[in-house]
Amino acid sequence: MSRPVSNSVSRNPRRFANNGKLRAWQQAALDKFLAKKPQDFMAVATPGAGKTTFALRIATELMEDRTVERVIVVVPTEHLKIQWSQSAARVGLALDPHFSNSSAVNPAMDGIVVTYAQVGMHPFKHRAVASARRTLVILDEIHHAGDAKSWGDGVREAYDDVEHRLALTGTPFRSDDSQIPFVRYEQDGEGHLVSRSDHAYNYGDALRDGVVRPVVFLSYSGEARWRDSAGEEYAARLGDILNPEQTARAWKTALDPKGEWIPAVLQAAHTRLMQMRRNMPDAGGLVLATDTQTARAYAKILKQISSTPVSVILSDDPGSSDRIEEFSKSTDEWMVAVRMVSEGVDVPRLAVGVYATSASTPLFFAQAIGRFVRSRMPGETASVFLPSVPVLLGLAENMEKERNHVLGEEKSPDKEGWDDELLAEANSKKSEPDMLEPSYEALGAEAEFSGLLFNGSQFNTGDITEDVDADFLGIPGLLDADQVKDLLRKKQSEELDRREAEEKARRAAEAAEEQRRKLYGMQYAPKRREEPANNQESTGVVDEIGNLRKELNTVVSITAQRTGRPHGAIHTEVRKACGGPPTALCDAEQLRQRIEYLRKW
Repeated sequence: MSRPVSNSVSRNPRRFANNGKLRAWQQAALDKFLAKKPQDFMAVATPGAGKTTFALRIATELMEDRTVERVIVVVPTEHLKIQWSQSAARVGLALDPHFSNSSAVNPAMDGIVVTYAQVGMHPFKHRAVASARRTLVILDEIHHAGDAKSWGDGVREAYDDVEHRLALTGTPFRSDDSQIPFVRYEQDGEGHLVSRSDHAYNYGDALRDGVVRPVVFLSYSGEARWRDSAGEEYAARLGDILNPEQTARAWKTALDPKGEWIPAVLQAAHTRLMQMRRNMPDAGGLVLATDTQTARAYAKILKQISSTPVSVILSDDPGSSDRIEEFSKSTDEWMVAVRMVSEGVDVPRLAVGVYATSASTPLFFAQAIGRFVRSRMPGETASVFLPSVPVLLGLAENMEKERNHVLGEEKSPDKEGWDDELLAEANSKKSEPDMLEPSYEALGAEAEFSGLLFNGSQFNTGDITEDVDADFLGIPGLLDADQVKDLLRKKQSEELDRREAEEKARRAAEAAEEQRRKLYGMQYAPKRREEPANNQESTGVVDEIGNLRKELNTVVSITAQRTGRPHGAIHTEVRKACGGPPTALCDAEQLRQRIEYLRKW
């Protein structure tokens, strides 16, 4: 009777560590690819879903069965070259992140990692590398291949004849009509070409599967004031229905580090971070700034409230990758980054963000929020603080919406914020050119919590700065998406019930006072007012105006909840009906008139 041959003799051991369990979407996409092994395959998956793991699994499978002999990964930033190389090493794939246009391929390596800029500068060099062996090209964040004509042409020239191309993106759309190389476009029946993926896994899918964290958006409004070249002062409420110029100025004034808005929001975000660190001890925060000058100014503010060093990541700094890596491995609280560096920031412990940038395209917003959604364990949540600007609130509400790149569609320019294209070079400059006329001068802005957005729903609860509402920011971090929504609805209901009870009590007190006057024949006497204490006489007027503003905001919040209208629209209508200046410039009597007007709605 013959003995069975040992498995160790009959089978060669697998070289690559590619037998790990995949998530459901990764396995489905892998099966779809391996069934036909097409030359082009595009996978769209929300940030944090595991695109890198999926791509490396395809790479190791193709390397294992000798379908390809070389792997080339193309990425948008230098920092991502290191990340990809490290991830590949963990599955046994050796990719050289230090390959340059002037060097040769290391024969001991399985492939290289390069940037789109490298390929664009010397496409024929990269064509030679790709054609020397059967090659798989992984195009990470492929929408970047359309950033400049030279990049798109270079990528197409370099890799048009390789065995396999795997395109990856979390945001398969652009704000322009620059066609993305190797992406399939189909007619939509209305004269437009629409990008089509081979497998899609969006944020909504990932949220339902518990793959990504739920993101809670906290919006802040407030009065902004500025002065023009003629010395005339203006004021507008952030988030109100304004013309493009007013919106730009109010937004810019709010983000001014010399004002009051950004320090107040940074303090609120820090409070939220400290609350989250009770359950996530290493939770970190990221502030996205428009330019290097404001980034440094924001960092200076954070240093005053943070107990750990504040990292500043500037895109024009060659040491930025090292600092990102250092922050990722530490337990420091805060990092400040210039806007476009955000796509290269892969720090899974980020849980709190402050969107303090002028960028307002769907592409950038999706990429930025993607820095906060990576889930490490069930129950983690993320919080992002942002200005109450209509365009940003709209993007936050549509986080789950699946997007595609559409060619030929009339683009409506984003006139609600700054010109995004004019700010594209902010990364490489020490300071941002003023998008408004040089005569503009910010005078200050007050920060005021205006509402909360989660999972496409708005929760308006008015002013949460009071002690009784302090726990509102401290939502437990051990909840899934449905539990978070239930908690917010419960909080909102309780808040509205409390305010309704307070309103009933106030009206009952007024009725009792009126009855007293009638009994004593004083129906025409002025209403009785509390006399200020001796030690408060000097601040009585200021306190009264502050209390009246708070009361007005409360009544506006109740009205917004009842009618479904935005806070800003209600403020605007009340101002038109009652007359007078913006709320920030109103005296006590004008504020009382507006409160009384709203109570009659």
